[in-house]
Amino acid sequence: MNYSIYAESTPNPAVMKFVANKILLKENLEILSAEEAKHVPLAGAIFNFPFVEGLFLSGNFIAITKNESVKWEDIAIQLRSFISDFLNENGIDIDEKEIVKEVKKESIVEEKTFSDLETKVADVLAEYIQPAVESDGGFISLRAVENGIVSVVLKGACSGCPSSSLTLKQGIESLLKQKFPDQIKEVVAYEE
Repeated sequence: MNYSIYAESTPNPAVMKFVANKILLKENLEILSAEEAKHVPLAGAIFNFPFVEGLFLSGNFIAITKNESVKWEDIAIQLRSFISDFLNENGIDIDEKEIVKEVKKESIVEEKTFSDLETKVADVLAEYIQPAVESDGGFISLRAVENGIVSVVLKGACSGCPSSSLTLKQGIESLLKQKFPDQIKEVVAYEE
């Protein structure tokens, strides 16, 4: 079966979500430069477009961030066709083991064991928040809970989205305060 791609807008005006009819990647992967795309041929090819600033691959979609030099209505069809043609000619051809090694090597966030509260907060994020965030082309993960402050990492369409602070405060923060009364004071985005 050939790949087919359709484009979806996201709440972030700089990001468009390109959805495939097949799984592209089992891991979540944010790529912010052509150099970082060296193990992902499709990503490397997408970075040849001068307006591309970053992309996020997860499951069956690619969320592409563009700069302000172009409008989505002028490039979305071209990108959709390009991605579809590339995948149908070359397949996804990603060395996921190499990607995971690179991501761990370059990560500035140390691997750590979550506390009991952090594990519970991460579970709530995965169950209630992550599906909605993914449907908008983004990703959220827990970084830490310290002194009642929940620190989350936002990627894909969520990173730099004008409505992300509203989502953090009115959506995520209120849900976590409801689930963990007297334990959660605030939710903030962790800036890497």
